[in-house]
Amino acid sequence: MLTPIINFSVRLRGVIFVLACLLFAYGVYAFKQSSLDVFPEFTPPLVTIQTEAPGLSAEQVEQLVTRRVENVLGGSIGLESMRSQSIQGVSVITLIFNEATDIYRARQIAAEQLSTVAGSLPVGVGQPTMTPLSSSSNLVLGIGLTSKTRSLMDLRTAADWVVKPRLLGSKGVSDVGVYGGEVKQYQVQVDPDKLIRLGLSLHDVVSAAQRATGIRGAGVLDTPNQRLVLNAIGQTTSGEQLGRVVLLQKNGSVVRLADIGKVIAGQEVPVSGANIQGEPGVVLMVSNQYGSDVVSVTKNVEQALAELRPQLEADGIELHPRLFRPANFIMTSTDHLRNALLVGGALVIIVLFLFLFNIRTAFISVSAIPLSLLAAIVVLHHFGVPLNTMTLGGLAIALGEVVDDAIIDVENIYRRLRENRRLPNPLSPIEVVVNASTEVRGAVIYATFTVAAIFLPVLTLTGVAGKLFAPLGIAYILAIMASLLVALTLTPALSYTMLAGHTEDKGEPRVYRWLKVRYSAILKKVEQRWALALLTFGGFLGAALIALPFLSREYLPELHEGHFIVHMQAVPGTSVQESMRVGARVSRALLEIPSVRSVAQRVGRTARGVDVFGPQYSEFEVDLKPNLGAEEQEQAQAAIRKKLGDFAGLLFTSETFLTERVQETISGYTAPVIVNIFGPNLDVLDRLAGQVTKTLNSVPGASGVMMQAPTAPPELTIRLREDQLTRWGLAPLDVMEAIQTAYQGAEIAQVYEGNAVFNVTVLLERDARRSPTQLGELPLRTADGAVIPLGELADINQTSGRYLILHNGGQRLQTVTAQVSGASVSQFTDEAKKRVASEVKFPDGYHVVFTGEAQAQAQAQHDLIMYFAISAVAICLLVFLALRSARGLALVLANMPFALVGGVLTVFATGGVMSLGSMVGFVTLFGITLRNSIMLISHYQNLVHQEGHQWNEETATLGATERLAPILMTALVTGLGLLPLALQSGEPGNEVEGPMAIVILGGLFTSTLLNLLVLPALSLRFGRFGATAVDGD
Repeated sequence: MLTPIINFSVRLRGVIFVLACLLFAYGVYAFKQSSLDVFPEFTPPLVTIQTEAPGLSAEQVEQLVTRRVENVLGGSIGLESMRSQSIQGVSVITLIFNEATDIYRARQIAAEQLSTVAGSLPVGVGQPTMTPLSSSSNLVLGIGLTSKTRSLMDLRTAADWVVKPRLLGSKGVSDVGVYGGEVKQYQVQVDPDKLIRLGLSLHDVVSAAQRATGIRGAGVLDTPNQRLVLNAIGQTTSGEQLGRVVLLQKNGSVVRLADIGKVIAGQEVPVSGANIQGEPGVVLMVSNQYGSDVVSVTKNVEQALAELRPQLEADGIELHPRLFRPANFIMTSTDHLRNALLVGGALVIIVLFLFLFNIRTAFISVSAIPLSLLAAIVVLHHFGVPLNTMTLGGLAIALGEVVDDAIIDVENIYRRLRENRRLPNPLSPIEVVVNASTEVRGAVIYATFTVAAIFLPVLTLTGVAGKLFAPLGIAYILAIMASLLVALTLTPALSYTMLAGHTEDKGEPRVYRWLKVRYSAILKKVEQRWALALLTFGGFLGAALIALPFLSREYLPELHEGHFIVHMQAVPGTSVQESMRVGARVSRALLEIPSVRSVAQRVGRTARGVDVFGPQYSEFEVDLKPNLGAEEQEQAQAAIRKKLGDFAGLLFTSETFLTERVQETISGYTAPVIVNIFGPNLDVLDRLAGQVTKTLNSVPGASGVMMQAPTAPPELTIRLREDQLTRWGLAPLDVMEAIQTAYQGAEIAQVYEGNAVFNVTVLLERDARRSPTQLGELPLRTADGAVIPLGELADINQTSGRYLILHNGGQRLQTVTAQVSGASVSQFTDEAKKRVASEVKFPDGYHVVFTGEAQAQAQAQHDLIMYFAISAVAICLLVFLALRSARGLALVLANMPFALVGGVLTVFATGGVMSLGSMVGFVTLFGITLRNSIMLISHYQNLVHQEGHQWNEETATLGATERLAPILMTALVTGLGLLPLALQSGEPGNEVEGPMAIVILGGLFTSTLLNLLVLPALSLRFGRFGATAVDGD
């Protein structure tokens, strides 16, 4: 089967050259067109449903809204987990579907389920809606607005009605969240004393304002020959007009809305705030659509901002366009990785020229690199897989195999052509090239498929690990399969064209001759003392196995994004204004750090966002100066944490953006350690969570330990007295609506100013809403016209309530999160589990579950080992088919454990941290070792079966010597190709591939020694390469 392909390629080489040129050109085009990102999409199919419930407390939202929606959504097809958050006025439910579910199908399923819930929700509760679909990285740009001359209301109006609509019109933008400023609304602020004097109620004011601001369609008027649309214009459109609306006419006198209060442009009840560089402003966070290219979307948004800048500056508004720009890290990461590939590729070319000492053979070998890598990129581009650090990393670690495929062919073809020249009756060059290529190609094909089989476990990983590392495995397999195709077609064609007439026997390069002489001498000594050699390497293997348990584990290494997110949590009940005041001090302190470029604070949440943060919670976008290295960024983070330690009474955590997104995808929270406590009673859950918090704080390495549902925020409880309601003839709902109108405001209409739309609201004047004691004085009118204060109808007490109630799988829970510093997450989690089990007693019906990075890491490692064990069966079958010898299979497999030695000892020597990237590095290392072992044993078989050598020490040495150049070149090419990654392991973009490269480099050293020294010695001692094709031993 292979011979016809090779024969076609050599005889019709012109066709092959044209196809190779077309592939190269299209590969370059695909490379330029491919989208860029740091990581692949790593979130599972996820749907978030938000329901607005104005005025309801967290407990009411949980019981009346969240549970009803959960009951409807719980039976959704493909649903894996469901978690919810209920806060005052909002319910947010997150559905996570299994990985096989199409995201659009998941949203359709959720929409179908939600269509049945609307009628079961209380009056006044909004329709459950799905939030916009966005990517796993979610945010593409943080933007700020400040001004020395304009008010915060002007800034917010510009953000809502000038900037946000323009950004939403940019290609790839899914949503724009706006924080801070003062949201403008026209307010009828009622003086309660005037209401009492005039005998009016808030309901009267609401009715009058609604009649004045309402709008109705007038219909049409048909004449015999035309239809006229009736356009009735009379809606109140300004605050002045609204103030002149007649509220009451009595005894010839007129009472207008302006007579019972003020009609002003006021501020909505704030749910968010923002500081930029320590000064009040407005922050906009732009989200990108699912599957969009972050870099392209960022450029689109920045183009829109460039168009808006002159208008904003003319209005006295300063634009801060880059408070947070993830594209910076993407470009830096891909540039670093691309540069590492280029430098590695250049080193590879130098090694090839030095070893082959022939510009023609070196050119043929080098040509395989760009074609194989570009062919892989073409396939990735065709299936919509973006270029990111994982796919580029897969291409980088495939360099060795890519070049090895060509080297094996070129070296064998060149040697056979030289031998053919010395024959009395030489064959035609075409026959020699075809035969020489076919001679080695069978073993290479089996070796390639075996290496691909070794990587299959990486493709079977689930969860975030699978989403991250599967593209790396796919890129690696595509590259080595492409190199196999190149070696079958282009390499023979180029070899015939460039070598057939240029095989003058100039002898081997001097360096290569020197190496062969020294190697042969060393190998003979090892073959004579094979037991001692085996014992020596066995000692190193034992040392590696002893070191293995002492290696700490981590899910992903620390990323150096040039940007940190600082979380600040004050005591429950803190106001937006107080959080901003404290946040301004924090911002100014952080700006004192020389490496910090900008600081932007966001308080609370957006009005219709999926976050459920209260005003006691803030996030700071801390952006560093550009072009800082890994060490400088780590120093900056240490300085940030030191500054934050000066603020007593506040809880702080800080992390990079993508690290938090990965953590949030794993567990739902931006922390590496999550402790979920399940149970029915909220008070008991709070008590247990308090004990768990205390226990976690005692574990070495703990920092930023906090409960996610803060306890005991202050509230005023208004308990209506049934006897008094009956006495005065009032219904509970009437009283509740009056309270809601007075303090939250009743939205009665909207006013249009250009393209801006502002709500019209009736509520009490500001001075009447400042003191808790004034609540009891709220006037209520009975059916017979009497006016009585709320205090006569209800008991009003200040108590502690709840801001947030959590559910997971429909069960109540309290969650405690912890950051870890100065210890590995896995060690911290193991110790925390022991202490919680011994120090916290859980009543019947309550239990604790640890989740987070450590569990995800353990699961990924377990899956990788389990699937590797399963794939071992396929690997053994492929090796046996390649060698047709049970002894050959045993020799290859016996060599595999020794490949661990260098990798484990290198990890131990460079910090002792085993990440998922390191695990994948070991997988790659096994593949390289297996491939070299197969090729050596196959060459021994060829020497005995095809060339008629007797199996003895001389043949063992000859075969190993002939394989010396390919093995050394493969090791050097792979090692030097990965050397830039290893040397810059912590630099932006190299954080994941760096540890992988370190493992491969360390392992290459020992595996190369094993393939060159131990395997020949073992083959001589235990191998049986007889005359039969299949060894039945």
